[in-house]
Amino acid sequence: ENGGYLVLFDPLDGSSNIDVNISVGTIFSILAKPEGALTTASFLQKGRDQAGSGYVLYGPQTQLVFTLKHGVFVFTLDETGNFVQTLANPQVPAQTKEFAINMSNQRHWSAPMQQYIAELLAGDTGVRGKNYNMRWVASMVAEIHRILMRGGVFMYPQDARDPSKPGKLRLMYEANPLSLVLEQADGASGNTVQAMLDIQPEGLHQRVAVVMGSREEVEYVGRLHRG
Repeated sequence: ENGGYLVLFDPLDGSSNIDVNISVGTIFSILAKPEGALTTASFLQKGRDQAGSGYVLYGPQTQLVFTLKHGVFVFTLDETGNFVQTLANPQVPAQTKEFAINMSNQRHWSAPMQQYIAELLAGDTGVRGKNYNMRWVASMVAEIHRILMRGGVFMYPQDARDPSKPGKLRLMYEANPLSLVLEQADGASGNTVQAMLDIQPEGLHQRVAVVMGSREEVEYVGRLHRG
């Protein structure tokens, strides 16, 4: 009640992977606490107004990655139990040949998203003129960390199974904190029509469509959806 900051946590992202020993993570978002009594509305701030954000990746190495809006910093847990800085200011390449999406949902996607993925699958015989690899870990932290390290684009688009839901991933707990990290590393993020960090949250558990990663791909998807 009396502190200067609010913190939102996704304590275990990718939890379905625990039983099969695949990387999972923790995501956090730090917000400045508005004046006055603490209410739900205190948390409903645009992603761009976050004071900082980051994640912990539990993989072959345990890594803490965060931004305080002055670049991104990567710390690795060493054998003495201390986090040691191992990388400063990673940059997401603007161009990529790698995408991550759950292809089993393809029949449910909007026409622009169907077109986009078809163009990627066409490879160097299609309009994009290059061959793409696909990755899908089903752990968002692991996907975004890979993109932070070597580029790529991660997507979880809206689909037609539940028209009342604009997406599966949560704006406040997943999309905003990871978008801030990627933008600080020169990546991009949006919901196909709007920059993720510009969305005004309407609820703590609001869901959004997600396209994030290498800038060229995120912007290309946006152009397709805007027509």
